[in-house]
Amino acid sequence: MKPARALFPVVAIGAAASCASNSSPASQPNIILIVADDLGLGDVSCYGSTTISTPNIDRLAVEGLRMNNAYATSSTSTPSRFGLFTGMYPWRTPEARILPGDAPLLIDPSTPTLPKMMQELGYSTAAVGKWHLGMGYGKTDWNKQIDPPGNSVGFDYTNLIPATVDRVPTVYVENGKVLGLNDDDPILVDYDNNFPGEPTALTNPEMMEVEWHHGHQGTIVNGIPRIGFMKGGQEARWKDDEMADYFLSKAKNFIIGQKDNPFFLYYGLHQPHVPRVPNERFEGSSGLGPRGDSVVEADWCVGQLVECLDSLGLLDNTLIIFTSDNGAVLQDGYKDEAVELAEKMGHDPDNGLRGGKYSLFDAGTHIPFIVYWKNHVKPAVSTAWFCQMDLYSTLGEYLGGKVANGLDSVSYVDVLFGNSLSGGREIQILEAQGRLALRHGDFVYIPAYKGEKINEALVELGCNEKETLWNLSEDPFQQKDLSVEFPDVLKNMREEFLGIVGSSYNPGFEAEPLQ
Repeated sequence: MKPARALFPVVAIGAAASCASNSSPASQPNIILIVADDLGLGDVSCYGSTTISTPNIDRLAVEGLRMNNAYATSSTSTPSRFGLFTGMYPWRTPEARILPGDAPLLIDPSTPTLPKMMQELGYSTAAVGKWHLGMGYGKTDWNKQIDPPGNSVGFDYTNLIPATVDRVPTVYVENGKVLGLNDDDPILVDYDNNFPGEPTALTNPEMMEVEWHHGHQGTIVNGIPRIGFMKGGQEARWKDDEMADYFLSKAKNFIIGQKDNPFFLYYGLHQPHVPRVPNERFEGSSGLGPRGDSVVEADWCVGQLVECLDSLGLLDNTLIIFTSDNGAVLQDGYKDEAVELAEKMGHDPDNGLRGGKYSLFDAGTHIPFIVYWKNHVKPAVSTAWFCQMDLYSTLGEYLGGKVANGLDSVSYVDVLFGNSLSGGREIQILEAQGRLALRHGDFVYIPAYKGEKINEALVELGCNEKETLWNLSEDPFQQKDLSVEFPDVLKNMREEFLGIVGSSYNPGFEAEPLQ
């Protein structure tokens, strides 16, 4: 168990921290949504990390609003992004799980989304970087125009990796078309069977420059074994250590091209997701190996983006939101010494919270969330509870956009812009790989997850064989189960949970539905 430590540092930011100037838009601000990949609270120095320095992210926090009680919907990438764009709980859509690299587009093109609302408001919209929401209708032919592309979710321009950096195909897709593809070397992708003669981690281990730990025995690209199998497309394959510079240039080019028009940019950082291959400029910069160096690289990307805005005179009219898709993970499939170096250096990416990526415990969905808008959002530290999927409704109300009916997203304008530094949400369903829990106020209820498949690893992810109850206010590190001590609270939360997710909810494995 992780040692208890202070959740967040006390930052002196002066008397101006009380509130923002107003709750109505002084203009139609540009909006940049930066989403890091697997970045934990303890990876960012403004949230308390003493082992990694993130001065550019820290600047946004110190000069803007640092939210200490912000959450993703889910503890993994695909469902988290689904909730962010649609304003809906991903567990309502059974397919909203971690997708393979050749999955069809998860969000139906007819679905109302946050970026579509921005388009309706007259914004130019772009998505650059990490995607992992699928493309096409399945059985994608990567050698043709992909239909529907990521653009159909509400983006005028897209330049994306189809899934994650550890999954094939390892190519960039711009507006639905693979870049740099040679017609004489077509791409083939399969997630079940390898193509004859194509090197994998099992058949050609001598080709590996990064060794796999688990789950990454597939096609070797750039000396790195991936998930899935790929043949062809040699000229189109990305170079891992150039990815940060590549996507940064695409983001900056979009900003420069739209500097005279309102724009909405989703900038999906790929760091510090595995495989962690930062540019050589950042090697050794953290003392924590490739993972720590990737965090430093991500921080540099943020700084470069802010510098670009400043050089164009756009900072005063650009709302920047920085966050992560889910909690942190150290060992996630490669032997990169992330665990060993974190222990040696005393680095805790979860800031003492229990769990992390994949977990129903708090560190799975409790994420960094910073709101920066020069001269509009004043410096403050907020304890208000805010969920990423609330951005849809909140920005909609603030900008006067048309928000779809029936969303799980709720508007909290005063919370997002710092007029209220407490309050916000009262209830949220938490999700981890299809398993659910309920947070109401300070209490978290996790249903029983019984069955032969329960093991120690799953217990550490929150899947106990009995119901558990936790008080995050008195026990933020979730050391004491209160289910026996507070049976009435347990009963009430069970009933409330079932009232939301449905009485037929099966908590997983061989368990019977809850009664």
